Amino acid sequence: MKNKEIKILLSAPRGFCAGVERAIEIVEKALVKYGAPVYVRHEIVHNKFVVDDLKKKGAVFVEELEEISDKSRPVIFSAHGVPKKIPSDAENYKMTYVDATCPLVSKVHREAENLFKSGYHLILIGHDNHPEVIGTMGQLPKGSIDLIQNEDEAKNYEFKKDKNLAFVTQTTLSVDDTKDIINILKKRFPGIKEPHKEDICYATTNRQMAVKNIAKQCDMFFVIGSRNSSNSVRLVEVAKKSGCLNSQLIHSQSKIPYDLIKNSNTIGVSSGASAPEILVENFIDNLKKKFKVSIDEVEIIKEDVVFKVPKKLN
Repeated sequence: MKNKEIKILLSAPRGFCAGVERAIEIVEKALVKYGAPVYVRHEIVHNKFVVDDLKKKGAVFVEELEEISDKSRPVIFSAHGVPKKIPSDAENYKMTYVDATCPLVSKVHREAENLFKSGYHLILIGHDNHPEVIGTMGQLPKGSIDLIQNEDEAKNYEFKKDKNLAFVTQTTLSVDDTKDIINILKKRFPGIKEPHKEDICYATTNRQMAVKNIAKQCDMFFVIGSRNSSNSVRLVEVAKKSGCLNSQLIHSQSKIPYDLIKNSNTIGVSSGASAPEILVENFIDNLKKKFKVSIDEVEIIKEDVVFKVPKKLN
């Protein structure tokens, strides 16, 4: 196998986005400022490697505030955003909290609130039970926002209220799938109000475009990321739809399919927005042990977005 030559098309941009970098930095700075333990409600970002690393440094991950026995310790809210009730619960517990919600998710929260205050009934296009969806729906009173997950639900959505209709979307969706859902809604409800600027974030859009750009040249495509990472799972779908049917997610429990790779000449590699670059490097190093590897990084756009951490941590 060692004589087998394989070309890797390395998709760029890939990996950490500005929101993920900010969230990790918030946990690290909180540990420096407050000492350990610092609690984090929900995985700060959806990646086991990142979470395990922060655990070693003194972060304790919980799903709910009630699990925190020592309420004098600070708590951080994850990058995915939280329902309004959570900061207000933290205040009732007199807890110090730091909100690591990605600013692009916060933008969707504000958009939803403003539309609701202007008298609109809202549709959120997104995936049920994803923490970002729970957070966005939790900005508004029950019954004032409905979730639509796919084209069928868009076709069958019944709107009986005498209000104007508007929609917002989860930030990590497939750009193409979302367009199809939006087109159905616009046909059915011609007056529906859409966001001034698309809600799907720049990093999701760029990573999907980068994968689309090279997928059709690949015999196999690998996305490094976690199974519960929405944007990573979408990248696999995008690679398949863009011409590389043999695309798969490489997560913490994955075994690298060397037997399939040895029948390939060109493989594509990308990583989700919460996957650190070291995981990509490890994957490529493992391939180098078995094959002769040449790497061609294909960059479609330079990213220079940076989000500042909250002042209270500086």
